[in-house]
Amino acid sequence: MAEPSAGRGRSGGTGPAPTRAASGRAAADPARLAALDVLKAVRVDQAYTNLVLPTVLRQHQLSGRDAAFVTELVSGTIRRRGTYDAILAACVDRPLSKVEAKVLDALRLGTHQLLSMRVPAHAAISTTVDLVRAKVSSGAAGFANAVLRRVSEQDLEAWIGRVAPDPKVAPVRYAAIAYSHPQWVVEELRNAVGWTELHELLEADNAAPSVTLVARPGRATREELPGEPTPWSPYGVVLDGGEPGAVPAVAEGRAGVQDEGSQLVAMALAAAPIHGPDRTWLDLCAGPGGKAALLAALAARRGAGVVAGERQPHRARLVARALDGAEGVLGVVTADGTAPPWRAGTFDRVLVDAPCTGLGALRRRPEARWRRKADDLLALVLLQRSLVAAALDLVRPGGVVLYATCSPVLAETEGVVASVLQSRSDVRLEDATTLLPGVPNCAGPMPGTVQLWPHRHGTDAMFMALLRRE
Repeated sequence: MAEPSAGRGRSGGTGPAPTRAASGRAAADPARLAALDVLKAVRVDQAYTNLVLPTVLRQHQLSGRDAAFVTELVSGTIRRRGTYDAILAACVDRPLSKVEAKVLDALRLGTHQLLSMRVPAHAAISTTVDLVRAKVSSGAAGFANAVLRRVSEQDLEAWIGRVAPDPKVAPVRYAAIAYSHPQWVVEELRNAVGWTELHELLEADNAAPSVTLVARPGRATREELPGEPTPWSPYGVVLDGGEPGAVPAVAEGRAGVQDEGSQLVAMALAAAPIHGPDRTWLDLCAGPGGKAALLAALAARRGAGVVAGERQPHRARLVARALDGAEGVLGVVTADGTAPPWRAGTFDRVLVDAPCTGLGALRRRPEARWRRKADDLLALVLLQRSLVAAALDLVRPGGVVLYATCSPVLAETEGVVASVLQSRSDVRLEDATTLLPGVPNCAGPMPGTVQLWPHRHGTDAMFMALLRRE
């Protein structure tokens, strides 16, 4: 699990050595200070890591290798928090709940450097101690020093063997600690993928994802984007490094950052055969606008157009920004998808990319595994059912609704689809796997549905079901 270090000063990377405070003690390293600020924003403000990182990096004037170091330090620490907390609990003389939150954040950062990065042990410990001294107190710094020295006595594999239960006796609990997922999430993922692939999936959730770009047809070509072509989307590339915003096509809005799984969702809706006219499409839950932008580009090529609906005003503004200057856009409407303002039968195709637990995108949203609770599931499932029901009213007979979630949880996938089919006699489930003929091993939990997986396909765990209104 060793990963390259690109830090400053004592991290062994490039950049100037830490300065010294007026007291003569070493000042906290700017990269670690930035990382601690991000963890605090995620913990206190419920911020998303990928959204708060750029702001914090600018505030600390970090770029290049320093910014890459902070990104890995923060994302890795959040992903592996469950494992690290189990290890830290074995190294402290009190419950972790009694450790000051700032100190615990710093200990997690130090543990990640010790066990999962190529940061020398002395540098990981000393910079973390300096950080705690600067942000808390000298007494807390002494505590951090003692704890991290204990952590450094064993490697990650040895620690997991010590703090996790026997996998044969308590396999779910073992997986929760060894792969740093809440136990309820492990249980849901096990139900969806089975025991055989469970550990491979959990391991994939802990791997930093590549950045994938999409060339919006008619506005950009894949050939002008840097990177390796994606295996199944003809519009995507895996970025080979650098800042996506520095790519001219991305800066101009002709291309965007979009996981290949999300690209395949838009492609599947566009590829579905329908009977009758094909002029008016709807993205019912369009925020933040990536799928809507690709749908609009695909619609424009056949003389159709897309209406984008989004309930939250700030997300609707993001959709409008993503669609700015694009052809094939019929409008962006701030509207509740469960009580839509359009007349029944208005649309030929409808995408319902419904709000969900997001457990299919844990690579990209590392904080989601700790933020979501099992109790969230029922409310989300009820919302998903309502959105699909509304979409089926909005599509005309002969048209199609593609229901998609970035979650493999069975209650959110086959459970929602089965409920809808049971409640309506005018709807038929069709085979969505035929819409993605080049994608292997993507059969979903119900015949005809699609389930993508990080460990199989290198995408987010996108689910798709194609429903035809009769």
